[in-house]
Amino acid sequence: MVRFLAAIALALLVVARAAAAEDIYDIDPVHSQPMFEVKHMGFSIQRGSFAKATGKVTLDRVGKKGTIDVTIDTASIKTIDPRLDVHVKGEDFFNVAKYPTMTFKSSHLIFDGDQVVAAVGEFTMLGVTRPLTLRVANFVCGDHPVNRKAMCGAEVTTTIKRSEWGMSYGTPKALGDDVRISIPIEAYKE
Repeated sequence: MVRFLAAIALALLVVARAAAAEDIYDIDPVHSQPMFEVKHMGFSIQRGSFAKATGKVTLDRVGKKGTIDVTIDTASIKTIDPRLDVHVKGEDFFNVAKYPTMTFKSSHLIFDGDQVVAAVGEFTMLGVTRPLTLRVANFVCGDHPVNRKAMCGAEVTTTIKRSEWGMSYGTPKALGDDVRISIPIEAYKE
């Protein structure tokens, strides 16, 4: 009987440690504003950003697994000109009245040693969901130097063909089809 109880206690300890290995982080919207770049008229690269993004990161560094879920408020788009902001919020581009958010939901993370190097999942924009892999660079976890809260940070990037999600206005002459997306992420441990 003692061995049986000891075996149960050991099993509970293993389960508790496994559950404790997964940490959950809330994305800090102030320091995690998605940016994009697209070619304009074949002459220059134009940039913009989204002021509102939320999400969670789950991370099991020991088990080398986790997820990233990000929701971007499309109405928070900012370009260099308020008139252009109105246009890109309209039906030619993000159609924010009909599609107020874009999302990325990963199925899993890819590690190289202790470093997260990619997130594999699905990106939804304009009601279209397609597979997408995000590259992860500068991945680091530690205590924030000012508030001492545990956090992780990284630079997440990818390039998409916007036409694959139904955004083809202006292609190929006025605006490029390739859009580089970059998201600096800082996330605090719950």
